[in-house]
Amino acid sequence: MTLTLARTMPGVLELLPPEQIAFQDMLDTIRGNFQRFGFLPIETPAIEFADILLTKQGGETERQVYFVQSTGALSALDRDADEKPELALRFDLTVPLARYVAEHERDLSFPFRRYQIQRVYRGERAQRGRFREFYQCDIDVIGKDRLSVRYDAEMPAVIHSVFRDLRIGPFQIQLNNRKLMRGYFESLGVTSDQQMLVLREVDKLDKRGAEAVRATLIGAPLGLSDAAVARIMAFVEVRSHSHADALARLDALEGGGDLFEQGRSELKEVLQLIRAFGVPESHYALNLSIARGLDYYTGTVYETHLLEHPQIGSICSGGRYDNLAGNYTTSHLPGVGISIGATRLFWQLREAGLLGAASSTVQVLVTMMDEAQLPAYLELATQLRNAGIATEVVMEPGKLAKQFKHADRAGVRFVAVLGPDEQAKGVVTLKDMRKQEQFEVARGELVRTLRVELEQAQVMG
Repeated sequence: MTLTLARTMPGVLELLPPEQIAFQDMLDTIRGNFQRFGFLPIETPAIEFADILLTKQGGETERQVYFVQSTGALSALDRDADEKPELALRFDLTVPLARYVAEHERDLSFPFRRYQIQRVYRGERAQRGRFREFYQCDIDVIGKDRLSVRYDAEMPAVIHSVFRDLRIGPFQIQLNNRKLMRGYFESLGVTSDQQMLVLREVDKLDKRGAEAVRATLIGAPLGLSDAAVARIMAFVEVRSHSHADALARLDALEGGGDLFEQGRSELKEVLQLIRAFGVPESHYALNLSIARGLDYYTGTVYETHLLEHPQIGSICSGGRYDNLAGNYTTSHLPGVGISIGATRLFWQLREAGLLGAASSTVQVLVTMMDEAQLPAYLELATQLRNAGIATEVVMEPGKLAKQFKHADRAGVRFVAVLGPDEQAKGVVTLKDMRKQEQFEVARGELVRTLRVELEQAQVMG
């Protein structure tokens, strides 16, 4: 028999149990914070109609999307080569959200606050750190007809809460406003058609550097004047260093027009409310180069960076959009949201050595001293499980040293030994694998003792 080589396709992340536990812990932390801020869970199908996913997208998006069909549908396509597949895998969670809100509009309560943690699929070019299947963790607030800018300030509060609890090092949420940017560009005579190209270029400032961006703005096809480019570069290089500094820098900006002033007013309100939400001023700042590349952003935009690991790039981003669901409904449904690419973030943190050692989900291993005493071991395990303590029982006989080794390799914190001596004295011997210490505990005190030990371990991280 010829064996098939066991392998996965490039661009997927398949983890061993300890890392999978760490990844699930990350998702649980994110989910817990989303719920704490009052966001409600939804899920949408992995497969959507292609015309829904690709409405007004096309271009690079269509080249990256995975089209899917049953074998019967593929046979039909073979007969009509000009017909495109009808179904495709979602490439993000934002477009499915727009479809979801439009489809269920009458059944939803607005403002609609949703969170969604699911896999998405993109035909990315195979390279390190780029994934074809990955988890996104999104929150959005969708309004009916209008949505206060106050919700824009809530997003950094959620971001701060999530990354504080993930404990992966100092971070900063950087903010800007597309209205402020576009109003400023208008005052310099940059046309509407040119503005999207300028936005995309200045968004690359921290990655490409000032000289590269300046050269692109001056060169074809933009061909902006030296004077206009000099003013644009001075504008997008604005950064703040404190809350007061951010407000002062906004006040000092010289622009013009209603759009510019609206953007300045919104950004100042957002900054004041971020402070009211309790976000420390060291965790947020202005960065007037941030534009976010997607065309649908219309107001506040965000990026979050680890200060000690700038090479990782943005670990959470998003912004305000006015009419994302406009392709599916005549209702006006403005929204604001953020997204965390959890798979890529986890991979980057692992590569940077920022992930601590993961422990097992099993908290206690009950050893087998005597095969005839298996019912007693099962009774002990049931007692612990009923108390909410995750417990595994060794089901086959073997040397005790081998059982301890299994617990150590699997990351189990405590090993319970119930031998003839323990049964005679009415105790259980517990071995703490982390401290390499063992002690006897009265059977009636076992649950309480384990709870205290496990709670202390959780507090100490």
